Amino acid sequence: MNVPRSVLPILAALAACGGSLAPLPVPAGLAPASIAEASAWADSTRPAEARDFRFRLQFQDERGSAGGSGRARLALPDSLRFDARGALGSWRAAAFVAGDTSIWAEPEDDVRKLVPNYPLFWAMLGIARAPEPGSTVRTLADGTVTAWQFVTGGDTVEYVRLDAPSGRLLAEVRQVGRRIGRVETSFGPDGLPVKSRLIVPSGPARLDLTFSQNTKAGPFAPETWTRPAPAQP
Repeated sequence: MNVPRSVLPILAALAACGGSLAPLPVPAGLAPASIAEASAWADSTRPAEARDFRFRLQFQDERGSAGGSGRARLALPDSLRFDARGALGSWRAAAFVAGDTSIWAEPEDDVRKLVPNYPLFWAMLGIARAPEPGSTVRTLADGTVTAWQFVTGGDTVEYVRLDAPSGRLLAEVRQVGRRIGRVETSFGPDGLPVKSRLIVPSGPARLDLTFSQNTKAGPFAPETWTRPAPAQP
């Protein structure tokens, strides 16, 4: 497999996959809840300060695999600069995401191919997104397992947070009944993400992040949010 010129087509391949996954382990007995309650829980998964993530990435599907390294800089509440590169600089990509919107991505043509879905994107960093206005919300918490389900029209987002014996956040998105993908993020004893895996059902296709650094960050330089010059062919 040739290494792609950017990580964005890799993620586009994930987004295009269909197929099936075993059901997410959502416990029975979810009860109605308010959007305000769900938003408060989602806010609790977000770091209390700006963060600087460093990670290794590995993509694999039936055609082969490609690896690289990356960095994500989070400015509160939900602005994120994402950078990734292949081994020996064989490809590079960058994007600026604010909440559920891509402000820019380089290469430009791949803006919509960054990730299959924004809740899945944020879940890979261990962060849940609040439900959209008008969503139907249900939840259950029993001390070790917290589950949330957000339904908006034909779309469903589900989260399961497991607190013992080791912390994990599971997230799954379905659109009109079709599973778009699932994320499983594991946390260390300090509560910071250690590794994350995105699975899109058919293929199969998989994207793994292994975090090597997750540190508190000071104010980011203004140019952090500036779109870089397009890569030369």
